Amino acid sequence: MKNIQQDFVIKENTQLTDKTFLLRLEGEMEKVPVPGQFVNIQIPGKYLRRPISVHDYDHDSGELHLLYDMAGEGTRILSVMKPGERLNLLINLGNGFSLPDNVKKPVLLGGGIGCAPLLYLAKRLVINGVMPCVVLGFNKRDDIFGMEEKLREIGVATYITTVDGSKGTKGFVTDALIQNNIAYDYFYACGPLPMLKALSDLPTSGQLSLESRMGCGFGICVCCSLSTVSGAKRICKEGPVFEKSELIWK
Repeated sequence: MKNIQQDFVIKENTQLTDKTFLLRLEGEMEKVPVPGQFVNIQIPGKYLRRPISVHDYDHDSGELHLLYDMAGEGTRILSVMKPGERLNLLINLGNGFSLPDNVKKPVLLGGGIGCAPLLYLAKRLVINGVMPCVVLGFNKRDDIFGMEEKLREIGVATYITTVDGSKGTKGFVTDALIQNNIAYDYFYACGPLPMLKALSDLPTSGQLSLESRMGCGFGICVCCSLSTVSGAKRICKEGPVFEKSELIWK
């Protein structure tokens, strides 16, 4: 599929925590995005685009919602842009999450800004008649950006973990699975690599969305390659979502 380049208008760019922002955009989507896909944003004055996963997509209004952390100069520039300004996006990039036929009780596991794509995934699962539960992991209470309310609005059981114990279960998402006796037959996960590596030891099959620095975002520069059981694959093209069984952890 060709890469679609499209201009979007900023409708909202709101700071949610010390570092996390909600970006609400209006523009034309050639097709409805798949949960787990991402867009690549052209930042004014910067050569390389910034990849950001789809947080939500409003089918009625056509709005695209993104969450991002202010982590460097590019996202700092993005953070001060105002409603009415335009951004150029490459859209519908990457290989997103899929729903295997036999999955009945999936659990969705997110860490930090890696929680972002789980809202849209949860909504699509519910629409398809599959009710997940969700565990959102953060370092501390002040890092939490309020996604749990949106999940509970659609009837999804949601648990919070913080490393310092300032809210929810103390520890990591794996601790919440045990302490809350969460039953599941499949998992979806997105977050930092140490978290994903730990989750690869869970007893069920699952899909993991990998975070990576990218150059082009659509497989030409090959700077985000990783080794898998079937050879080298590009996180931006064959990923960012991979089956647990595909990944090799060193």
